[in-house]
Amino acid sequence: MRVTVIGCSGSFPGPDSPASCYLFEDEGYSLLLDFGNGALGALQRHHDLYGIDAIAISHLHADHCMDLCGYYVARKYCPAGEKPRIPVYAPPAADKRMAEAYDLPINPGMTDTFDFTPLAPTLHAGPFEITVRPVNHVIESYGFRITSNGKSVAYSGDTGRTDVLVDLARDVDLFLCEASFLDGDNPPDLHLSAREAAEYAARAGAGRLVLTHLVPWNDSERSMVEAKDADYSGPIDLARSGAVYRL
Repeated sequence: MRVTVIGCSGSFPGPDSPASCYLFEDEGYSLLLDFGNGALGALQRHHDLYGIDAIAISHLHADHCMDLCGYYVARKYCPAGEKPRIPVYAPPAADKRMAEAYDLPINPGMTDTFDFTPLAPTLHAGPFEITVRPVNHVIESYGFRITSNGKSVAYSGDTGRTDVLVDLARDVDLFLCEASFLDGDNPPDLHLSAREAAEYAARAGAGRLVLTHLVPWNDSERSMVEAKDADYSGPIDLARSGAVYRL
């Protein structure tokens, strides 16, 4: 399995990264997790624009789904002809939300380009098995565990504190965990701090922790220091656009 960080900026694109987007590849199959604003441009540096086989969306905030609008245009109006419909696994009403975002009639909206399918507890996309669990955010939001050929990755999505993360990340090879806030500046039930991300990684026994959803106004190096102060013994990385993990 190959995982490429397309975008890792939290809440809005930063100077060095789009908002949330991660590319998973295995056995010739390509899956995107989230498609936040700015991600479509960066994706083209790493992958064929039309080579995405499926997309999974954790929740319907703009920094996790809004570049579906641009991708709709790219697939529908390609000069070589409209591209085949692909599945988009997402929370309910994603089809309506995306149609409204692009000022399209609700019917058909984008449904002739994307096969919007509600998230279920377990999904299968090519070689990937995706475990889906609700997490603790201000709107309906989900975390994922992605498994293929004996390798596993957990993705927190956007969440405040929740023991669901321990189950999702149990013994994974790689844990992509949001670390939006710094110590002392973290409202409850919204996001995690870097220290909290490391605490969950330790409880889950995750092999490697990648701090992501890094909000541009924070000092990411301070996030790293605070994460290293937690009782987690594995390697910790700050997510960066273009980083590749081969599992």
